[in-house]
Amino acid sequence: MAAPVDRRLLRESRAARSHLALAGLLGALEAALILAQAVLLAYVIAHAAIDHATLAALRGELIALAAVLLARAAVSGGFELSGRWGATRVMSELRRRLVGALLVDGVGVDREERSGELAAAAVQGVDALESYFAGYLPQFVLAALVPLAVLGWVLPLDPIAAGILAFTVPLLILFMVLVGRGAQAHTRQRWRALSLLSAHFLDVVRGLPTLRAYRRDRAQEAILGTVGERYRAETMGTLRIAFLSALVLELCAMIGTALVAATIGVQLVDGALGLQAGLTVLLLAPELYGPLRQVGQQFHASADGAAAAERIFAVLDRPPALAPARAAGEVVVPDPRFESIRFRAVSFAYPRRPGAVLDGVDLELAPGETTALVGPSGAGKSTLAALLMRLADPTAGAIECGGRDLRMLPIERWRARTAWVPQEPTLFAGTVAENIALGDPGADRGRIERAARDAGIWDAIERLPHGIETMLGDGARRLSAGQRRRIALARAFLRNAPLLVLDEPTAHLDEASAADIASAVARLARGRTVLAIVHQPALAAHADRVVELREGRIVGVTSPAAQAVRAAAPTEARSDEDAPTRAASDAAVPV
Repeated sequence: MAAPVDRRLLRESRAARSHLALAGLLGALEAALILAQAVLLAYVIAHAAIDHATLAALRGELIALAAVLLARAAVSGGFELSGRWGATRVMSELRRRLVGALLVDGVGVDREERSGELAAAAVQGVDALESYFAGYLPQFVLAALVPLAVLGWVLPLDPIAAGILAFTVPLLILFMVLVGRGAQAHTRQRWRALSLLSAHFLDVVRGLPTLRAYRRDRAQEAILGTVGERYRAETMGTLRIAFLSALVLELCAMIGTALVAATIGVQLVDGALGLQAGLTVLLLAPELYGPLRQVGQQFHASADGAAAAERIFAVLDRPPALAPARAAGEVVVPDPRFESIRFRAVSFAYPRRPGAVLDGVDLELAPGETTALVGPSGAGKSTLAALLMRLADPTAGAIECGGRDLRMLPIERWRARTAWVPQEPTLFAGTVAENIALGDPGADRGRIERAARDAGIWDAIERLPHGIETMLGDGARRLSAGQRRRIALARAFLRNAPLLVLDEPTAHLDEASAADIASAVARLARGRTVLAIVHQPALAAHADRVVELREGRIVGVTSPAAQAVRAAAPTEARSDEDAPTRAASDAAVPV
């Protein structure tokens, strides 16, 4: 095997290191018990066969043998339990670190991974690590300790048999290395095929309505069939190597044991070896090969987990998008209700995209002011909002609140001062109350209901089959786009944060729904600093000023009243002679 033990898994997981230490202790104990079992069994058989000893005469040895057998069974059970325990801890730790990297540290701001691939690695791949820690590592420890213990015991008893064993063991290990390399390559290809299948299937499920509308659902069947066939072929190739490996390992072990048995038989006939010594060596020969055979089998069972771990570590090794807080000691986080937020020459570029999304943006959000951000798609509006919420950090410039750079503040404490209403809110598997309570997990039922009423969703909740206890999310009841937005608004009402970020909350809604949500947003914005990405005039009308963003730069700042007058003016009146008036209107509110 190219990499018998994944050093990265052991180095980065304290649970893995403690598990390996326990496996080493139990492995040493089992090696001693194997020797004791062979010696006692050989002693009993030799004395019963040659000296015709009775059971009463061998009572002490038989009791000791039974105790050794029970102890060996207990140690084997301890191997199994410690393996499961270690695997569970490592699996939990890896998943926690992956989620932390994607959500907390901001690695996923510009992910190139498909979500299906990450899901496959985080679920099936991490689950496969159970075979690695519960099966492969314990057997690897045994394979390192037991052969050395057996050879050390056999050498003074029968040097010839010890030489045969010492010669065949490296051959067996060499074959395992060669087969392991081939198995690793096939496993990586199989894992890539599984990741591709998972990612494509997730894309198809998400896009089923679109595919049906364009009558492309049948074409996706053929694509999924092709990807599935690739996965089947890779799986069968991996299984062929695994079965071939098991066959050859068993054959090598059988030949080695037969050679030792033949050598012992010849020596017994010649009188060069005693029966007890010969039986001891003969009983120990299969015990020497057993852990080596099991290592080969467990390697194939754990290869999926090792391949998934490589994929997870590739994500963890990417530099975080968010710098840790640089301020020392106790930090006072400014309150946007009373402190201005300033964007000072802020620029931002995604690592794998050409050009800058934001280029030298200067903007001030005054306390208690509502700023509407408008502009074409791709102008950088959502990126600006993400930087404000510290989902990413500027590549140049700084964002300050009360004169403090946001990068100097603890991320969690700054985000606790913000509430976000996205364009496409996510409803998680849970009740309506649990989904609203994301805004404040410690809120009681009264506050949750009050937030739902403020967001204008309470009447719709009462019409649900189980009211506020109705299950939502994947596989549960579906809500309309407007109702989902109101759930997000209820979260923001419940959070009661001084800074509110809205990402087109009225997009793609009918006029009545858009007006209702605009009214709820106006209630929510009272006494708060608000940055709203808008396309609908109904929402922009509630803003104190409107900032236009194009190609990553601010090109104009107006008041809603000036925009309304300008939009209502006849085309003929808006001629070149009115340019100074329009410029004055556009500059009515400075940045």
